[in-house]
Amino acid sequence: MRDIKDFSVLLLPGLGGSGPDHWHTFWEQAFPDFRRVRQDNWETPDYADWSPRLTEAVKGAKRPVVLVAHSLGTSLTMRWSFDQPELAKKIAGAFLVAPTDRDRFDSKPGGSPVRGFGAMILKRFPFPSMVLASRDDDRVSFERAQTFASAWGSTLVDAGNLGHMGSAAKLGYWPLGLFWFGQFVATLGSA
Repeated sequence: MRDIKDFSVLLLPGLGGSGPDHWHTFWEQAFPDFRRVRQDNWETPDYADWSPRLTEAVKGAKRPVVLVAHSLGTSLTMRWSFDQPELAKKIAGAFLVAPTDRDRFDSKPGGSPVRGFGAMILKRFPFPSMVLASRDDDRVSFERAQTFASAWGSTLVDAGNLGHMGSAAKLGYWPLGLFWFGQFVATLGSA
């Protein structure tokens, strides 16, 4: 059984960057070794800008990496893992909370402020993963999240009715999320 100290944990926020009320921020404060991958532009994300930051963080990690992604951070994880197959070998696992359905948002009239992340990739990830999905998330239906988890080879966790599981949910330290994260980490081998 693995322990969190065996890994470099990278937090991957979504649109807006996980503000002060977000569980990412609480976890970062509680666990000083957790490192947020910072982006220059949180409001109009572009994959061409965000991807190099993740690449840099993974290259700089001293231990196998566990990605803890929320919302658009899950889309970054998804596309990056297939764009960077050699670096993806350093990923021990990905904890994916509230994946946003890019296909739904990118097809809306007027589009989205998000650029370059592309359509959802429905292929198995090259590393273990866990998807946490809420039954009342306005950015992805639970059924669609099930489809993603199945295609990615992820363990699916039904998080109940927590909306998009971001700042608005006021989860604080989110003890149940930490429990699921701990369960996930305990299953990981080395990358």
